[in-house]
Amino acid sequence: MIERPQYTAHDFHPEVLRLFDKLVHGDIDRREFLSKAARFAGILTAAGLLEALSPNFAQAQQRVTEEDSRIQSTYVEVDSPKGYGKARGYWVKPADAKGTLPIVLVIHENRGLNPHIEDIARRIALDNFIAFAPDALFPLGGYPGDEDAARELFKKLEQPKTHEDFVAIFHWLKQLPEGNGKVGVIGFCYGGGIANILATRLPDLNAAVPFYGSAPPLALVPNIKSPLLIHFAENDERVNAGWPPYEQALKSAGIPYEAYVYAGTQHGFNNDTTPRFDETAANLAWKRSLEFFNLHLRG
Repeated sequence: MIERPQYTAHDFHPEVLRLFDKLVHGDIDRREFLSKAARFAGILTAAGLLEALSPNFAQAQQRVTEEDSRIQSTYVEVDSPKGYGKARGYWVKPADAKGTLPIVLVIHENRGLNPHIEDIARRIALDNFIAFAPDALFPLGGYPGDEDAARELFKKLEQPKTHEDFVAIFHWLKQLPEGNGKVGVIGFCYGGGIANILATRLPDLNAAVPFYGSAPPLALVPNIKSPLLIHFAENDERVNAGWPPYEQALKSAGIPYEAYVYAGTQHGFNNDTTPRFDETAANLAWKRSLEFFNLHLRG
């Protein structure tokens, strides 16, 4: 088996990165990406650029494997009468857990519960939390194992129902006997936007950590009761355009928040399965996130 080269964001023209971001978020299709990226092709063809930018789970840093003896994991279904009826997610806890633990709800990007997000959940469990990572695609058969297929499937979700699934999962987590009664949420891209939305909908949410997520409806910002830790990539025009009015709404409502912009980074900088991963920024953002959860979920 020939391993594909390991690239970083610096290996790609900024316009190629912008085109890829548009493709990932459904603003253009694969054909348009290949057509517009072709003028930046060199050693790599336009198709090669797309392959190089796409997630590579096999070669990614699976920091905590599913077989790791330090954790216990399983898949759990949750009733969601106002959503799709049933929700499903990946449940992980420390193997040597003693007493009750805080719980972190982990919300994926717009591809469903892929191997990277499962890895994130396991990392959180190793830091002595219970982690639960739902798969929004469960009502449509679950994450299909292919990122392109997952994005197409994601478009078929009825988002109001999906939001209700996440709300139902939160309430289920909140009352679990294994938990200490405190639940936080962390989300990435689409999941970052969901973390922002859940903060407006759940008055008993204890902490929210959105990574490069879209702002919630500004009229709902005064409903937020949980503290926020918000991470942004510097080179992320689409998401960052919504931050100034969101920040003003937070200030006007007196909502406690911390916000950080990571210099030189691209949208998705925490995802270590793609070239947009920035190890320095990801490690710092992760450290801040764990400190934030420890502060607000263990007191």
